Parts: sequence; C-alpha cells; structure tokens
Amino acid sequence: MDKAISLPYQPDNTTKVMLVERCSHPNGLELVSSYQTNRVGDPMDLVALATQVQKGDDFVRANACNKLTVIADQIRYLQEQARRVLEDAKKDAELHHAACNVVKKPGNMYYLYERPSGQKYFSILSPQDWGSSCPHKPSGAFKLQHDMSWTPIDDVQKKDAEIAIMDKLLRQQTALPSCLEPNFENISK
Repeated sequence: MDKAISLPYQPDNTTKVMLVERCSHPNGLELVSSYQTNRVGDPMDLVALATQVQKGDDFVRANACNKLTVIADQIRYLQEQARRVLEDAKKDAELHHAACNVVKKPGNMYYLYERPSGQKYFSILSPQDWGSSCPHKPSGAFKLQHDMSWTPIDDVQKKDAEIAIMDKLLRQQTALPSCLEPNFENISK
C-alpha cells in the first residue's frame, strides 16, 4: 500500500512510503484484534517514515554519483594514456623510418642527424665523436629498446631503472600468491 506524504518544510516535495498491506487473516488465522494491527498511528510516524525513505534515496543517489565520478576520472585517465600511446607510436614509427646504413640492435644508442636536404638519418657516432667536423645538424640521441621503442637520451637513465625494477620482480616471482585480496606487503622494498 502506497501512501504519499508531504515532508515538513518541503510542501512541494511529496514522498511515497510503502506500507505493509493490511490483512485481517494472515496465513488463514484470524487476528485477535485487527484494530491493533491495522490502526493508523501517529501521523508524525508516517512523516518519519517518509523522511527516512527520502534520506535513503538521497544516500543512494549520492553513492551512485560518487561511483560514477570515479569511473569518469578513470575514463579520462585511460583516454590520456591512449593519447600518449598513440603519440609514442607515431614518434617511434618516424624514428624507424629514418635512414640508417647499419643494422639497428636493441640496447644501443643511435644519434639522429639532419642533412641540409631535410633527410634524417641515424649514426652510431655521437656529435662528440665527430668533434668539430660533425657533418650535419644533430637532431637527438635515442636508445633502441628491446620492444623496438625509442627512448630519448634524457630519459634513458630513468627508463633503464624502471626496466631493472621489472626484471628484478620477474626474477623473484616464482608463482603468483594464493591470496586473492589486495596485498600491500613489501611494496616499497
């Protein structure tokens, strides 16, 4: 049974309260006093019920809103990661298409130069190796990683440290832990 209640101080806002249906013979038994079980109590009890329902609705709405906000933040983060992946792939492809007269091997540094014609090419000689007789304008230095991506010289030390940490984790891990709950033990070691 639905009962519409206007909340105090909110006359334009009505809330439906679900009350238990009345039954004078529950499970086939006659009640001793149906008056006691079916009487309408204090009208303020209905207001309290309506207020409780309204608070429950507000809580559910706020909780859902908070969860959706977290998901929206995650979507924005994933979109930013996807943008970076696409930019890195474009940069890596451009570097792989630079002219080179040697076989490029992962783990080595390569130095990019630009000819006056605009052609870019890789060399294994750095501008310091050339000294004052450097034939063309240097355009950067890159390390070819084992996944065939390129790391600019300024980021090589950081990238090598990250790879060393991952290698250490792979060497130490013999099997996945049996615990399915989050485990933050030894995370900083």
